[in-house]
Amino acid sequence: MPAINGKQYIERINRLNSEVWIDGKQVTGNISEHPAFKGIMKTQAALFDMQHDPQYKEILTYDSPTTGNLVGLSFLEPKSKEDLAKKRMMVQEWARVTHGLMGRSPDYMNTTLMAFASSVKLLEGKKNCFPQYFRSYYEYVRENDLTLTHSFIEPQVNRAYYYLETAEEPIAAKVIGENDQGIIIKGARLLATQGGITDEILVLSTGSSLEEGKGYCFSIPSNTKGVKFICRESLVGGESTFNYPLSSKYEEMDTIVVFDNVLIPWERVFFYDDTTVANDFMISSSFHSFSLHQVIARQIIKTEFVLGIVQSIIKTINIAEYQHVQEKATEVIVALESLKALLMKSEMEAKINRFGLMEPDRLTLHAAITIFPRIYPRLTEIIQLLGASGLMSIPTENDFNSPIRKDLDHYMQAKAASAVERVKLFRLAWDLTMSPFGTRQTIYERFFFGDPIRVASLLYSAYDKEPYVQRINDIL
Repeated sequence: MPAINGKQYIERINRLNSEVWIDGKQVTGNISEHPAFKGIMKTQAALFDMQHDPQYKEILTYDSPTTGNLVGLSFLEPKSKEDLAKKRMMVQEWARVTHGLMGRSPDYMNTTLMAFASSVKLLEGKKNCFPQYFRSYYEYVRENDLTLTHSFIEPQVNRAYYYLETAEEPIAAKVIGENDQGIIIKGARLLATQGGITDEILVLSTGSSLEEGKGYCFSIPSNTKGVKFICRESLVGGESTFNYPLSSKYEEMDTIVVFDNVLIPWERVFFYDDTTVANDFMISSSFHSFSLHQVIARQIIKTEFVLGIVQSIIKTINIAEYQHVQEKATEVIVALESLKALLMKSEMEAKINRFGLMEPDRLTLHAAITIFPRIYPRLTEIIQLLGASGLMSIPTENDFNSPIRKDLDHYMQAKAASAVERVKLFRLAWDLTMSPFGTRQTIYERFFFGDPIRVASLLYSAYDKEPYVQRINDIL
């Protein structure tokens, strides 16, 4: 099956009937009709529909190198700088639809899987490694336009640096056995965003060499026997796009994934029982470069969205003459242009890697991902500072459809907008920065690639500082 459309996506997920629990109840019936998933699945379906729109088809798809069918361009293995630019444009075309608010739109995992599959030479000749399965899986997902969630982290039981789990009953998912059919997994994993509304789940476990049963990577259908997705509380405020313009459409559920003696068929096992291989594969593969390229491309669109809200507030309530307002808006502009510059630099300095792909400059992208988790909370704060009490004085859609409409039209109007227009804008700003959905967005961006301090430390360790030290030595 080539690139799918939205109807195919929804029907396929409904047919899976994966085991999903939310608020103590198992989801029954079509998951696409459940209030917690209806909006996000409809939005995701719209992205798939764009693949067949003549206006976007060339930007979003390309001819498969194996079948010639049109497949999603996020699967493309870039061989040139022009290919990297195509991938950036594809990511940003979808991101404009979601305003960059969907960190797990399908292109993220498509990019991740492509990066892993392109790096399978790292696994060749190593014990318990099956590079041929990884490569064939990538092609299978690409040719069928499957959607993936993933889990790379474990439950927060004990965050001590040298903690080793000793519980008889596994907490963090581990390999507890194997047979002729495959390996058997038991335990839990975090943080499968969109868990239960994707075709499959990809799991990669790293860890200490002393941790028995860790160091594995596999992927299975979401409805595999023994797999259940336990959801957090839904952050969808309601179906009204007036009251909840963002959460009603873009709320990506986060889930705990429980594996209860789940059999992983050998053809879906990419490696296992080797934490050294698992750790090295995450670091040495193309994963960081290509996934960061996708992430920063999306975050640029999100920053543009913030700038649009900031300037709309400034114009609506006529506060442009104040220098502190101009300074705050300029902070957003500087953030936006900095991210754009770093992304373009990563493409300009891209080089063919050892796997034969044109890889964007990793250190440049690491600089960008070090900046954004610090910038984004400030961007939301700027919206709060400019909106001030206006972010709390925001009537609902029902208020405007009631006998008090005349009062609202008079008292809620703005210099450059009617009462309805002003309230809709301020509800948008509230949903991004103050609602449960908005605060989740902030913490999500803070920790998108892990602890920001650790991310900064990795950049410090990897960056070649010696040429600059030598300059100082020459002077001294």
